[in-house]
Amino acid sequence: MEKKQRHWANLSESGSYWGLVFMLWLYRVFGRRLFNWILGPVAIYFFLVNGVARRASREFLNIHAERYPEYWKRPPNNWDVIRHIYSFGQAILDKLLAWSAPIELSCFAIQNKPALDAFLSRPTGKLIIGSHLGNLEFCRGFVQRYMEHTINILVYDQHAANFVKIMQKINPMSRINVYQVTQLDIPLILLFKTKLENGEWLFIAGDRIPVTGENSLLVDFFGKPAPFPIGPYVLGKTLQCEVSLMFSYRVGDKVNFELVPFADRVNLPRRDSEQLRHYVQTYANELERQAAKAPLQWFNFYPYWANRDERSADISTDSTS
Repeated sequence: MEKKQRHWANLSESGSYWGLVFMLWLYRVFGRRLFNWILGPVAIYFFLVNGVARRASREFLNIHAERYPEYWKRPPNNWDVIRHIYSFGQAILDKLLAWSAPIELSCFAIQNKPALDAFLSRPTGKLIIGSHLGNLEFCRGFVQRYMEHTINILVYDQHAANFVKIMQKINPMSRINVYQVTQLDIPLILLFKTKLENGEWLFIAGDRIPVTGENSLLVDFFGKPAPFPIGPYVLGKTLQCEVSLMFSYRVGDKVNFELVPFADRVNLPRRDSEQLRHYVQTYANELERQAAKAPLQWFNFYPYWANRDERSADISTDSTS
């Protein structure tokens, strides 16, 4: 497979606009039980026809089982891959519900509550680094609904267009702004800086490399080298704001919600690639810690780990200057 084909941005968007609308309608009319019943055959269908997702799921589950054998009673098999895809279908519905219906505080299992309370008590704007583990929409919906903050989301790709379109239609009063970025230019950075000064929050994912494939570092993830973007930390350095990590994913009937303090300020001395690597590795370590507890909530369905022959060296760290 060519390197270009391996990049997540070259994969087709999962779910058309009307497909997502149908999912939401089905839930609203018939409830979650019937939705779950229909989702089963759909997950099997995608297992059969989507080879990229099937192989990526199997790769991750096998790596997880190798790293954390105590989690598994047996080696992962095709049924576990189907369960993984099924969990993704559940997460898509949850993403829509995060903005279309009230989420009761009782639905959340909040971890490290003292850190969250201290974090929320500070009125300044913040940079939040999330992931594609579980459902970051629960984080955004939770913060906006109960903390009344304006949310700004940075996305690298056009694949989120259908979801954003639906989200804005089902909740036109939501204080959410979505920015599709391929490169952070000066006007955009100045805009974000103004928003942070006004107490707004900025969300960015830290587990997918940019569409260009540049500005990434290989770090250890589940005991194997994987490319992670440096953009969130360069942005944190530029904005000079508080940076935290935020995770939310289902564990049974509860949504596990955890805020992890990351840095009061990102400090990147000119050409200090080791400090940059420290930030990236710290994020990867925390993402692994969270994903270890809920492997079926890992929703990066593309070849994630680096091929050693394709990525023998790190790419472009000079942009930290």
